[in-house]
Amino acid sequence: MSDESDGRSDATDEIMDGIYRALCTHGYADLTMRDIADECSKSKSLLHYHYDTKEDLLVAFLDHILSGFEAWVDEGADRPPARRIVEFVGWFVFESAETDREAFHIALLELRSQGPFNDRIRERLLRSDRLLRGTVTNVLMDGVEAGVFREVDVEETAALLVATLDGARTRQITLETGLGTAEGDADADDDADDADGGADRGRRGDTGHDAPESSNGDGSGIDDDVSDVPEGAYTRTVAEATLQRIVDPLLVEGETRPSLAETLDTLSARTGQNPAAGSGSGDRGTDGTGGTDGSTQTDGNGA
Repeated sequence: MSDESDGRSDATDEIMDGIYRALCTHGYADLTMRDIADECSKSKSLLHYHYDTKEDLLVAFLDHILSGFEAWVDEGADRPPARRIVEFVGWFVFESAETDREAFHIALLELRSQGPFNDRIRERLLRSDRLLRGTVTNVLMDGVEAGVFREVDVEETAALLVATLDGARTRQITLETGLGTAEGDADADDDADDADGGADRGRRGDTGHDAPESSNGDGSGIDDDVSDVPEGAYTRTVAEATLQRIVDPLLVEGETRPSLAETLDTLSARTGQNPAAGSGSGDRGTDGTGGTDGSTQTDGNGA
């Protein structure tokens, strides 16, 4: 009985891997059952035996990656709250050269657009949103209880943090994609200059709030490693700013957090990586389709 169950699990993992690859290659709108069958070496008739339609397959895929995200969160539940919040922020970061992860998220954007018209997909999108905000809420509550974070409206702060990171991810894959040269690069540069000017104003105190002390001790509120972020890595820049502008002011005096750089070096799960990377699809190294240690990766934001 166990062998039969293991066989079904292996087949499911292979199909989930095939869906991921097919979405990266074909996107959502043009995806067919034949495309998925070709990617996972299963016959189209066998796929139809388990799933009646493409929608059934994609709904099962979304459930798969959302459950995987829950498992990843549970694995780190005993870690210090400051580490867990940095890991969550780091989960959203990817470089512009990681084209598989970008292609996957572009396909998910297409899928996301079906939310208003498809109840089954909308249900998964709502579950994804609840998972992300709930994860941050729980970390903040644990941190407040442990005396690591100041008293704060945890739900409001969680909503702000998730919206910031999700927006940065969407901006990077639509405007700064590594899959091709985006139009309007000059305008994008101007926007970046304007944003930097806004950051300068914030550091000067024009916002009415004191900028948090940076770890480099220069009082700028911005750590040195932000300037070392690779060009085009918008999610990395926003992740650093999120930690410094949202998370650091929450830390009680004397408490510290891990740096984003050291966290990214050890993070086993990143958004947009192959959910089957650690379960038989092979170690894909650091090319953006699998964890550097071969760990299973899940995309908790199924859109």
